[in-house]
Amino acid sequence: MNRKNQNKLFLCIGIAVVFLLILLRFGLYFLKSGGFEGLSMLLPMLLFCFVLFAVLTTVFFAVWVYQDCKMRGDDPVVWVIIIFAASPFIGLLVYFLRRPEMKKGCPACGRRISPEAKYCEACGAYVESMEDMRIMEKKKTHHLGLIAAGVVSIVLMLGSLGAFIASAAAGDYVNSDVASDERVWNLGVITMETSTYFGGVWKLDFKSASDGYIEEQKMKIEDADSQMLHADISCGTVPENAELILWLVQGDTAQSVDVTDLSEPLEYPLDDFENGKLRVRLQINGVKDVSSEISIQ
Repeated sequence: MNRKNQNKLFLCIGIAVVFLLILLRFGLYFLKSGGFEGLSMLLPMLLFCFVLFAVLTTVFFAVWVYQDCKMRGDDPVVWVIIIFAASPFIGLLVYFLRRPEMKKGCPACGRRISPEAKYCEACGAYVESMEDMRIMEKKKTHHLGLIAAGVVSIVLMLGSLGAFIASAAAGDYVNSDVASDERVWNLGVITMETSTYFGGVWKLDFKSASDGYIEEQKMKIEDADSQMLHADISCGTVPENAELILWLVQGDTAQSVDVTDLSEPLEYPLDDFENGKLRVRLQINGVKDVSSEISIQ
């Protein structure tokens, strides 16, 4: 297999690997988050369009760089890898900063030399000035279709992202009802969060969060008549009118308890619920420096 075919093979393998990594990342997120429960299908579709057009933008510009590198005698595979690894915007910027000059072939030995050279650096042969005119013609912008397709993909990518943000901010397509038996999606932020669930114990610590921010953990009730929910929660900083609400949600049953100022660990009966999955939520309204440990025993 010659070098040209090897380069094409490496390029195809690289593009395939990038697509697989993107699909794997979204697949893992889908499994971890429980899918798109609580979202209108419009948002996943817009998100998919954003990713699709982002990948197409990368592919179009990567192919253009590949062709440009070949014309300039540089290694195209290396630059294509850089475009995929660093994103097309950063990759293109680096490429144009390091872009090699267009070279011409020596008519005597074929060695690629500078277009300004009058003599070949390898064999010393004189280079006709007419060759310089051909090189100048080659410097015209090439493969305009790839550049146009890349620009169109950028516009569609930004449009999809803008529509996604606007739709999510409107709240009409996102479930934010804390008493709902579907996943609740947050539009705010939480800082310095540590959340683990191991051995039936949910441990959640955080510094602060946006008002109304909701953290959730799915737990399982084995025997609703005898088991109780145990919650050891402390709020280090409680500004005026701030509160931390514990929610237990199962189907149409939703119960809440104010756990802002627990003097001792809470033991909450579960006889109003049925055996099976239970959504345990903490609704954060202004409290800070929170440490919690929740379990069903």
